[in-house]
Amino acid sequence: MDWLLIDGIAPFFHGYRKKRVNWSKIPFSHLETGTGLKSDLIATMAEEFERFVTHAADVGFNAVTLDDVAHLYDWPGYGPALRAKISQYQMWYRDLFALAARSGLRVFLTTDIMFYTAELAQHLGRDAAALAGWWQQALTALFADFPELAGLIMRFGESDGADVRQDFRSELVLRTPRQVHAFLAGILDVFEREDKHLIFRTWSVGAYPVGDLMWRRRTYDKVFEALSSSRLILSMKYGETDFFRFLPLNPHFFHGPHCKIIEFQARREYEGFGEYPAFVGWEYERYTQALQAVPNVVGASVWCQTGGWGKFRRRTYLEDSSIWVELNAFVTVQLCLGQSCEQAVEQFCARFYPDVALQPFLRFLRLADEVIQDLLYIREMAERPLFFRRLRVPPLLHVYWDRLLINPLMHTLLRALVQDHRRAIDEGWRGLRTLARMQQLAEAHQLPQLGLQFQYDTFEILATARTYIFGGVDPEALQRLQRLKKRYRSIYQRRYAIKIRTGSPPRHLTYLPLLLTLALRKQRGYRLIDHLVILKLPAIVYPLVKRWRRQLFPKYARKSGMGIETILK
Repeated sequence: MDWLLIDGIAPFFHGYRKKRVNWSKIPFSHLETGTGLKSDLIATMAEEFERFVTHAADVGFNAVTLDDVAHLYDWPGYGPALRAKISQYQMWYRDLFALAARSGLRVFLTTDIMFYTAELAQHLGRDAAALAGWWQQALTALFADFPELAGLIMRFGESDGADVRQDFRSELVLRTPRQVHAFLAGILDVFEREDKHLIFRTWSVGAYPVGDLMWRRRTYDKVFEALSSSRLILSMKYGETDFFRFLPLNPHFFHGPHCKIIEFQARREYEGFGEYPAFVGWEYERYTQALQAVPNVVGASVWCQTGGWGKFRRRTYLEDSSIWVELNAFVTVQLCLGQSCEQAVEQFCARFYPDVALQPFLRFLRLADEVIQDLLYIREMAERPLFFRRLRVPPLLHVYWDRLLINPLMHTLLRALVQDHRRAIDEGWRGLRTLARMQQLAEAHQLPQLGLQFQYDTFEILATARTYIFGGVDPEALQRLQRLKKRYRSIYQRRYAIKIRTGSPPRHLTYLPLLLTLALRKQRGYRLIDHLVILKLPAIVYPLVKRWRRQLFPKYARKSGMGIETILK
């Protein structure tokens, strides 16, 4: 593969003290004073960035991604204070680009389409047709100021989280396949002329008619089939939804002539944020082997820090880094270079942990894989493809970043989606026994044990919750669950939040199983009811009930990410 990219945001969270961290983008306001940048802080971050890129290059990456265009393009219409701040960012980023180049890494800048300030919103508005012209000017100026850039990574289908408070805020503006196609057609000549690469991400949270781009072939063809630029690279997550397990490889990788890169995640945002072993080597090996015969797959992008909202604070390749994230990142890049999973693990141990016995460690990682599949996920639900509107339903619902959700809504939802309740309970306790075997194996062979006890205590709650949810009325299971939660909170502070709410489900949840039968579908393609009702009705109804969104959606669902109501647009 030509391009092996890693996200470089870890150094930018140095000293960040917010309780729950939005890991989806650099927290620029943390770097700033009222009028400029914090000189001592950015100097420290530059030192850490140098350590980061040196390590990343050493393990095989050849490019790094950094946020973002908004803070480096000095649009003449901004106010004097913002333009002065952008000038400081430009000077600092030139030094960062030089550090990356010294380590042998090319640099890609990320950007959303579109970001706004009050001045830019007044000048440009939300008119999709006007975007290409503005971006042509922006890109020409940006590449003139920073000729060392390899190109840009553009995100069209997701915008800043609901919690972002800074000079720029991005919004979803491109809403139809025609608008996305016209935008790309309007800017690609700049990339051709400047000899830069445009990496365009197909990821979307499912909003608006183009929201199914990442899995629907008809939408994909409407956007891309008439675009033939050699500078265009499509970036796709390995599955048809976010970074979960139990997902087949996205069929788009085998469709169309465009160059593509595959997105992987080493720091698993839905599987503990690197706090415990969530090994992905054998799963990613299946994907990379399937892509060996696809000549237009030209690279991979490995997320070692980006993604998710959570209280966990490990920063990859820096202080308090996670061996599990570093292992996943190393193995992933070696898989892309043609190694097998076992070969990559062997190289990792030889280079960084020479005292670790290879064969016991491989058995340990096999067991770690089983634990995640048996106990974090509910296999029956995870193995069944389900679609709602323009999204593939995630195969993991009751663990939401750093929250374990045990409440009447989740109780009703899981009981409706899982048929074999006994199997779900048995697999959960089997996973906990497997985790105990991992602990014994680690003790016997002096294997890395970072987070093992934490994982056991967390997963014991998950196993007990399955008995409570799927075992019928069982006061003993509920009492045990409450005792485990109390003990857990006394031991672990900035870890998972255990959200237990009991009682009878609200009356309106009585109809949830029926609604799920109507709203969820097993096939990718839309049904007649989807065209007539499911795709249209939520977008119509939501504005009418928006005033009651506090009652409709819990706070974490409204404030994390873009807000759960986005999928209804």
